[in-house]
Amino acid sequence: MSTDLAPATDPDVVLVGGGVMSATLASLLGVVAPDWSVTVFESGPAVAGESSGPWNNAGTGHAALCELNYTPAGPDGSVDVTKAVTINEQFAVSRQFWSHLVRSGLTGSPKDFITPVPHVSFVTGEAGRSYMRTRHAAMSAQPVFEGLEHTDDPAVLAEWVPLVMAGRPVDQVVAATRSAAGTDVDFGSLTRLLFGAAEDRGVHVHVNQRVTDVGRRDDGRWSVTVRDTVSGEERTVRTRFLFVGAGGGALPLLQKAAIPEIRGFGGFPVSGMFLRTNSPELVSAHQAKVYGQAAVGAPPMSVPHLDLRLIDGDHSLLFGPYAGFSPKFLKAGSVFDLPLSVKANNLGSMLGVARTELALTRYLIGELLQSRRARHETLTAFVPLAEQADWDMITAGQRVQVIKRDPATGRGVLQFGTELVVGGEGTIAGLLGASPGASTAVSAMLTVLERCFPDRIAAWRPTLQEAIPSYGRRLNDDPALLAEVRAETMQTLELNG
Repeated sequence: MSTDLAPATDPDVVLVGGGVMSATLASLLGVVAPDWSVTVFESGPAVAGESSGPWNNAGTGHAALCELNYTPAGPDGSVDVTKAVTINEQFAVSRQFWSHLVRSGLTGSPKDFITPVPHVSFVTGEAGRSYMRTRHAAMSAQPVFEGLEHTDDPAVLAEWVPLVMAGRPVDQVVAATRSAAGTDVDFGSLTRLLFGAAEDRGVHVHVNQRVTDVGRRDDGRWSVTVRDTVSGEERTVRTRFLFVGAGGGALPLLQKAAIPEIRGFGGFPVSGMFLRTNSPELVSAHQAKVYGQAAVGAPPMSVPHLDLRLIDGDHSLLFGPYAGFSPKFLKAGSVFDLPLSVKANNLGSMLGVARTELALTRYLIGELLQSRRARHETLTAFVPLAEQADWDMITAGQRVQVIKRDPATGRGVLQFGTELVVGGEGTIAGLLGASPGASTAVSAMLTVLERCFPDRIAAWRPTLQEAIPSYGRRLNDDPALLAEVRAETMQTLELNG
């Protein structure tokens, strides 16, 4: 990676942000348009320093195998698995593309960024057990969730998740599902591998280069002003296509671009914190990722989970999340990020959310006021025998939740997810929001290609289908293709054991 801007003059494509989204788009462009010149600007000293960093995200490899907020229960007790199926298929798209890159010579072993880890959903109480039973029946009927196990037997659960069951009251009602198809993903390692391969193809990746302004030229191109964060030097490059994949930094740059499509959008930053342990005894007793249910009235971001992580060859456990608050849109951002993002065109949306999301406000205040002892008590509700001395608190990445105007009501709504904003007749695109984020990066960037280059997709389709066999098809509707894709990706990504 370089800080020399000389090769960056007037590239065909500029990607802002050195995270997994830009890395993925650079990789896809390398497949469908290898002759295009691509330049990446990252404001930090290295790529993958913000939300793509392994300690800045849960690294679940979101496949909707265990995240209960993707399978909501209706008023009649039925469970809707539509979103879970979609996310599972999107993660399968990511795995197919990673497999293609590995077959094409992506440097390093797949184990550098993805490893098999069972995914478990865990609930307590009669209502939880009834929900879990219904959820398992609904999910098991879908081909993408074939093999999902279910139990409400404490003895079986003691084998699945011994750390979660040890010390739990013997008369407590428990239930769970488990999938052996789960994974842990180090998106920092993956991002570095993708950018490394991109540089080998001629992509210019520049670090310590902050994009400070963007503007549309009369000829339809975009002027991108870049400042060297070390020397202070500024210069401007021009590009036919601009992608803003700067995480929390995307909203301010899209606002500077002044595209009509960003009007009404705002952002609400939330800082995630986790308890972490490297205790060999605890890690060996918990070889899984376990997701529970959010407390009544709590937002989806508060779903408690205990995750096995493999980062730089070392195993750890993370428990959380605990919410914090900072007005920064990035960990390395400014305290003025939030106030400066408030504009005349999004003030109504932001004030509307302030009025309607009182539960979120109460949740955040409660989290901020929690003592260390109270945080430990939250952990012991999940891991009854946890000792406070074994765990330390770490701060994860900033997540900027999307605020947008509901076209039906005109009111501001808070969206827990991602939002692709496309403007300038497809010459600029930006990604806002958070979870499931990185796990569905390939699907998100395919959508960028489809919406920004609709006249080229037909010509690109055979190449994309060669790299991603399920592209344009639903795996859940084609069990034969699903089986073929699973077998190939498991073998290529070395997930068979």
